[in-house]
Amino acid sequence: MALHPIVLVRGSGDVGSAVAHGLFAAGYRALICDVQLPAAPRRGMAFADAIFDGGCVLEGLEARRVDAVADLRAAVTERGAIAVSTAEIAAVLDAVAPAVLVDARMRKRARPERQRDLAPLTLGLGPGFVAGETVDLAIETQWGEHLGDVLQSGATRQLEGEPRSFADHGRERFVYAPLAGVMRTRAQIAQHVHAGEPVATIAAAELVAPLDGILRGLTHDGVPVEAGTKVLEVDPRGDPKAVIGIGKRPRRIAEGVLGAIESRAAAIQAP
Repeated sequence: MALHPIVLVRGSGDVGSAVAHGLFAAGYRALICDVQLPAAPRRGMAFADAIFDGGCVLEGLEARRVDAVADLRAAVTERGAIAVSTAEIAAVLDAVAPAVLVDARMRKRARPERQRDLAPLTLGLGPGFVAGETVDLAIETQWGEHLGDVLQSGATRQLEGEPRSFADHGRERFVYAPLAGVMRTRAQIAQHVHAGEPVATIAAAELVAPLDGILRGLTHDGVPVEAGTKVLEVDPRGDPKAVIGIGKRPRRIAEGVLGAIESRAAAIQAP
């Protein structure tokens, strides 16, 4: 039986993890590449903690950190778990030669670099990507009727609008780093908090819960962050099931990615 192609997903946040999860479940040899200390806050909805803990589980699928680049190819082919690497992207590309590269870093305001030459098929998720220029295909990631749409040409929508509201709370659910520094916290995802309760510190700055609820997002302890980085999110609905597992938006994006790859199946081969 022919092997499914290797797909390299850049980014271990909730969107990148949903993409890797969906591809792995569909039979693809998926792996994730990210930085050594990712600042992804929605860790209950992602594979990011595999980087810190060596492994984690998301909706029944396990991800395991692979430390040696030389071991990546075997780990991906064996499909015992979704492989996660923090090696430099060039080294990972050389080691596994993916048929597909998906940039799911969701950097929002950063200008994505051209990646069309990095794999036979390249996909870019979110603002800044231009299908046919920076990547082969682009995926719309903003809420609305076009969420998950595959663009054959042209740019995805620019970052706009306000975050979705939960129990009538929108942007006030979030806390952003007031300065650059190392995030320190003993709190956990899904932990109940009260408005004004200290949750974390960055240098001398204390970060408190903006309202009552449970922690939906919390950057991992010990991660350096830039000023303005989203590091804390409270869900006022208080339901742990809403902060653990793949979210609706990441799932729809992942479905768009899977459809885009399958539409180009004839153009990629499984080495």
